[in-house]
Amino acid sequence: MPRSLEDPIMQDVLNAQQSTILTSSGSAIPYPFPSPADWRDHWIYFLLVDRFNNPVRPPSPNVYPCSEYQGGKFSGIKQQLPYLRKLGVGAIWLSPVLMNPQWFHNYWGGYGTLDFLRIEPRFCDDPDAALKDPAAADAEFRSLVDEIHAHGMYVILDIVLNHTGDVFNYEGMRDEAPWNDAREYTIYWRDGQGQAKGEWTDIDNIPNPPGNGVIWPEQLQQNDFFRRRGNDGFRGDFSRMKELVTEYLIPGTSIYPVRNHLIKAYQYLMARFDLDGYRIDTLQYVEADFARVFGNAMREFALSIGKKNFFTFGEVWQDDDEARIAEFIGRNTEKDEEFIGVDAAIDFPMRKRLVDVCKGFSAPKELADHFDYRLRILRQIVSSHGDAGKNYVTFLDNHDLDRRFHNKQFPGQTKLALTCLLCMQGVPCIYYGTEQGLDGAGNMREYAREALWGQTNAFNDKEDLYKFIAELSALRAAVPALRYGRQYFRPISGDGVNFGHSPYKGGAIAFSRILNDKEVLILANTDTEGDVLIDVVVDRNLHPEGSEWEVLFPLARRGTLPAYSRSQGVFRTIQVHLLPMEFLILS
Repeated sequence: MPRSLEDPIMQDVLNAQQSTILTSSGSAIPYPFPSPADWRDHWIYFLLVDRFNNPVRPPSPNVYPCSEYQGGKFSGIKQQLPYLRKLGVGAIWLSPVLMNPQWFHNYWGGYGTLDFLRIEPRFCDDPDAALKDPAAADAEFRSLVDEIHAHGMYVILDIVLNHTGDVFNYEGMRDEAPWNDAREYTIYWRDGQGQAKGEWTDIDNIPNPPGNGVIWPEQLQQNDFFRRRGNDGFRGDFSRMKELVTEYLIPGTSIYPVRNHLIKAYQYLMARFDLDGYRIDTLQYVEADFARVFGNAMREFALSIGKKNFFTFGEVWQDDDEARIAEFIGRNTEKDEEFIGVDAAIDFPMRKRLVDVCKGFSAPKELADHFDYRLRILRQIVSSHGDAGKNYVTFLDNHDLDRRFHNKQFPGQTKLALTCLLCMQGVPCIYYGTEQGLDGAGNMREYAREALWGQTNAFNDKEDLYKFIAELSALRAAVPALRYGRQYFRPISGDGVNFGHSPYKGGAIAFSRILNDKEVLILANTDTEGDVLIDVVVDRNLHPEGSEWEVLFPLARRGTLPAYSRSQGVFRTIQVHLLPMEFLILS
């Protein structure tokens, strides 16, 4: 397997021709696998490879916090593909699968890369054999990707641009060092057993660098490509994970070698494993111009091999700064720049407000106001308020939070929030185990990273939340307005006179998705105890007075509702009664 970006093996992969291949189950699929026409057609299921399913050992005890490797396998994911497809999953977002330092046993989810061209042996059925033979690990991961495609789903791989694994120690042989603004530290590169070698201060002078030590591919083996100033978070290392200097410029040139090496490595991985998209970890910590160049490079390479809509989205963790997010996505008409950035950002701002509103911690008005603010910020992005959803991957919880959304005491809140999530603008993403009611919570992120297979009857397709998500997913697939429609938060009134977005905690959420001449109305009462009778504004031009509204969801309420469009002053409205925690999708 390639250890260099100049290896002939890489060139063969990058120049591969279109063909048809047979999967391990005997299914014939095209290579490369065609991209979806629109990613809004497919909601994403995000799983941690190490925590999803281990088919070769007894259930995990789920001891908290789950800081050790739990033993999840590629084959465990493959085993549950019918379960995921039946749930309605359109794309699977896999946590990183590139090789991490093998001596490091604490769980990092694969985010500390040692080799950017090699698959993690610990995710294979025989880790020892995969460590000795990288081709075996490659084959096992490629088999998983092919089977996901054969089941009609896409593969999004989590990748890292900002940092590597713990590949060296600092002065005094420390794993971590405090930020040093004045100079780079002396560093000591690690061997294949994780030992920092006192004589290995300059990687250029290491004879025969170990295959399981230092950093790979060999093009990244330069001290100057690493920050070497210690732990800062924004400017330096992430704890023990060492930061790359992606802005490093070869003196006297316009060449950014670290950027170029990462781009070529990830183009190779795209072609080698037939991937359909990348989720980019900690994108906000690389330069915005590099983020745009990287997104464009992946887009152009994908087109060159026959993938017409390769999807890139990044982690830009900003709960309030929409302008900061806009620096990375799409094309900003105010910027005199030719490159279009990554396709989308993970929607932290909307997540914060949606969670707080659905939990009753904030008023629905805060969610509605933020959407209006977003429209103003995105005016310079080439997008309308209908297709702005392409630019965001929406979610309720993930591995970077210290608690999951679900609370077994209030299961109705989870259903209400999922209804909003799958009906709002964006490409929805659901965290693994939500469908089985995982509810890990604590004071650190490991609490929200349970091993799903450790639950009793973990992959139960009769579980209430599983069936709920499957039914809601089917509705979303059947109603185009829920995927592409313009979105409007609707004013409501409790007295038929005063209209506005609810300013009260536990108030009612009301928003519409409109596509052409079809309006779909989503209503939710976030109060856990009290019911409400509300008048809701709808589109006056689409609904003649007296027109009847139909319940699309929940399925138990499907059919007509005693609600009719009526005139109220300048508004056209309908009146709806909602029980505590009740939600309705109307048309």
